[in-house]
Amino acid sequence: MSAATRYGLALALSFLAGISLTTVYAGRAEKSVPPESKLPLDELRTFTGVLDAVKQDYVEPIEDKMLLENAIRGMLSNLDPHSAYLDAEAFQDLQIGTSGEFGGLGIEVGQENGFIKVIAPIDDTPAQRAGIQAGDLIIRLDDTSLKGMALSDAITKMRGKPNTSIVLTIVREGVKKPFKVKLVREIIQVRSIKSRLLEPGFGYLRITQFQAKTEVNLQDALQDLKKQNQGTLKGLILDLRNNPGGVLNGAVDVADNFLDEGVIVQTKGRDQDSEQTFKATAGDLLEKAPMVVLVNGGSASASEIVAGALQDHRRALVLGERTFGKGSVQTILPLGNGTAVKLTTARYYTPNGRSIQAEGIKPDIELKTLKVADEIADTGLIKEADLTGHLQNDGGNGAAPVPDETESSPLPAPQTTVGANSELAKSDYQLYEALNMLKGMTLLQSHSAHPQSPLPEEGAKG
Repeated sequence: MSAATRYGLALALSFLAGISLTTVYAGRAEKSVPPESKLPLDELRTFTGVLDAVKQDYVEPIEDKMLLENAIRGMLSNLDPHSAYLDAEAFQDLQIGTSGEFGGLGIEVGQENGFIKVIAPIDDTPAQRAGIQAGDLIIRLDDTSLKGMALSDAITKMRGKPNTSIVLTIVREGVKKPFKVKLVREIIQVRSIKSRLLEPGFGYLRITQFQAKTEVNLQDALQDLKKQNQGTLKGLILDLRNNPGGVLNGAVDVADNFLDEGVIVQTKGRDQDSEQTFKATAGDLLEKAPMVVLVNGGSASASEIVAGALQDHRRALVLGERTFGKGSVQTILPLGNGTAVKLTTARYYTPNGRSIQAEGIKPDIELKTLKVADEIADTGLIKEADLTGHLQNDGGNGAAPVPDETESSPLPAPQTTVGANSELAKSDYQLYEALNMLKGMTLLQSHSAHPQSPLPEEGAKG
């Protein structure tokens, strides 16, 4: 064995020892190692042989750290789409995402036509104070063009240390030329909850991501809705559309706030430690008021846990499209040098024992995303009043007859609205239908709680 090969084997064994120490830190070291888990020496010799060849003969010299990190990435990436090696930067980004706090500008962004589009500025942030608007296109960051840049790379460039500045070049509809805006980064605290009253008595609560503080934000939002309503809510729409998930405990706590008892979610894996059952505790913040949960194909992981729990317990009606189907648990194993391993360790199961993995949550009522036209075309359907020689309305029950104006008056103009909430129907049809459904559920609950007395028979006297 060459010196390089011996060196490579030592590196490999050192790496494996590091993993073992990490496992000790996770509290799993006391378990006996089954025979199939012993070190595969033949495969390790192959690995060190390849490492030796690359170190000796590759066209350019490569650091040992890079070689081994790439080997780790390859090992984990071939397990499943969610297991991964997190270098120091990726691990930090993950922690930022779950804490909801980072240095940046305060803009929710997406991608459109190769550029970065502003979805919305976050309240009380540099972007909002500078007048950044929803729909703005960001085409440059300082001197760097964003054309074709990955969204994640653009977000990384916009984030940074507080009190550092960046110049955005923006294209805005209605403004002839691109213009520049200089922003100074601040610590941005993202609230994962957005809420508002849709109508008196009917609240709307959207969770954008499950973070460590989501439960606290949820409770604050519900209290605020009750204050706006000047009393308890008749019903609530919980919007989980395009919510990619987040922290498991955040999802469990959210579901617990609407349930009094029973299982919320179960996790099962090869290791006994991965088998857990999370149960609800007494206390429904809505006091059993009806709920509708909105989901779509972008609702994943923690979102599916909440939707599945509320659906299985018949606590809420789930409306929308089948969810993403990410029913696996990832455990973060820090490696002690600022890096970590994200490893899939278990599967999620709903209270009724359904596996979410690759199946998702099927809504109780499936409703695709639709766009309501601004005007409804005149279908030209003929009614009784349009027929030549039709009988006149005699008024009935003593009411005055309705005059026949079919020949003297023009036909009424086509309807241009959909119900009393036409703007909501046009901007978000799924939410519009969810509100209608919630009203029906509220009426049904009210009738069940207070059944009406039968009407007196015709002719009966009191």
